[in-house]
Amino acid sequence: MENKDFCVFVISHGRPNDLYTVDTLKKYNYTGSFYIVLDDEDKTIEQYKKKYNNILVFDKKQIADLTDEGNNFDNRRTTTHARNACFDLAYNLGFKYFLVLDDDYTVFRYRYIDKYITKGYVQNLDELFLKTFNYYEKCNFTSIAFAQGGDFIGGEGCGLLKNYLYNSKKCMNSFFCSTDRRFWFVGQLNEDVNTYVSLSAKGHLFLTIPFIGLEQKATQKTKGGMTDAYLKYGTFVKSFTTVMFQPSSVFVAMMGFTENRLHHRVIQRKTSPMILDEKYKKFNH
Repeated sequence: MENKDFCVFVISHGRPNDLYTVDTLKKYNYTGSFYIVLDDEDKTIEQYKKKYNNILVFDKKQIADLTDEGNNFDNRRTTTHARNACFDLAYNLGFKYFLVLDDDYTVFRYRYIDKYITKGYVQNLDELFLKTFNYYEKCNFTSIAFAQGGDFIGGEGCGLLKNYLYNSKKCMNSFFCSTDRRFWFVGQLNEDVNTYVSLSAKGHLFLTIPFIGLEQKATQKTKGGMTDAYLKYGTFVKSFTTVMFQPSSVFVAMMGFTENRLHHRVIQRKTSPMILDEKYKKFNH
């Protein structure tokens, strides 16, 4: 890695034997620094330590007291606190930039249209991460994400590729971040969407890069992590949390093909301010 000023954090909880992301990083030739981030309430910490020597543990209650969880459930089963803790962990380790990943990624793919959507595997994550960080360093985005598998449903006519400039303002699942651009994730459930919609409305810039897609294990199928919380509270509570954080531009609606469920819908044109450069201002002479 040419740039030594960044690292990768893999956040996890209760899955010491199912860190798919770690295997994927190695498989696709990532050689840089990475750490597995755990909270001090994880009962499987010792099992992690038996398998890995790059473990970081943060004080979950301390971070929770600083975070708006968006409910009064008194339940800290969330990835929100781990994401927020990564800013402090990176700073304490001396890294200015970092990438936050979940623990269940299985594939990184190239995605672009050439008569069809190309799905070639990313063979060199060192190169991919370096170029993305170099781009992030030069721009003023609060955070940047890779696209997700579901973004490409519909083939070359899918929303992300068909109207890239309009649909790329979200930021979910993976996060390129900087300690100089700190922000706080909010909400116990749906924290990534809660965060980008509420901050976008305040002028923060977020971006999804559509030319790289990551794929992960099916939500609510893998034990541990957030699965228990999703199963307990259901997708309505999850999606409606985002409505509470940004009621002027988010609503819930049915989603699905074979199994319908309630899901959030974001009206991007009402979420992100459309501010023209002052050079277009008309002056009265």
